[in-house]
Amino acid sequence: MRDFYNDILHQDTCGPHTAEGVPLLVAIAVDDRVPPQRRFDVIELLFDIATVSDRHEAQSWPDTPPHTDSRSETDARVAVQTHIPELLARWGSECRAVQMALAALAVTFPTARTSPALTARLQRFLDQHPAGTNLGDYLRFILVLASGDERETLDAVESFTDAYWKGTPRAAPPRSRALHLLEQMLVKVKRELELATAGPLSELHHPFE
Repeated sequence: MRDFYNDILHQDTCGPHTAEGVPLLVAIAVDDRVPPQRRFDVIELLFDIATVSDRHEAQSWPDTPPHTDSRSETDARVAVQTHIPELLARWGSECRAVQMALAALAVTFPTARTSPALTARLQRFLDQHPAGTNLGDYLRFILVLASGDERETLDAVESFTDAYWKGTPRAAPPRSRALHLLEQMLVKVKRELELATAGPLSELHHPFE
């Protein structure tokens, strides 16, 4: 599977083939025959594809990111965005682990409809996951991004980065910095979910309940 993912997003860079691979990834993500762990992996990869430009911009600022292919990155991002309604429509039938990956995609492509819905869905988990934990901080950061408040987003990026995340230059665009941080958080959330169940995500049903 890692080789397959790398063929589509080679070393975290988009090429002319990346957009062509998105429909196949989406087909895997919405197939109930695929174990939750693999659906999480695929949704995480879709998030990575959609945020390549932003994340690399934040990491390389003020220099131009190496190996940039602006046309391919734009085509790939549009390809992912096209399938967002289909992916989010599965929220109610997904396990909580996969919902966490879907939340990252939802705030990457916010709309007047999806942002309030995401906020309502995630608020009820806050009491279960306090601030200072990987899951708790991830949830709170998602909610800040869903609010659309740029000042709060900047404050949250600084706060969480100072705590334990790899930082980015303060002069870089806020959205780019936020998505760079969110990618790191999503990776740690996945690891924590696996440790919480002492096994792969394929064994998860409702790990947050």
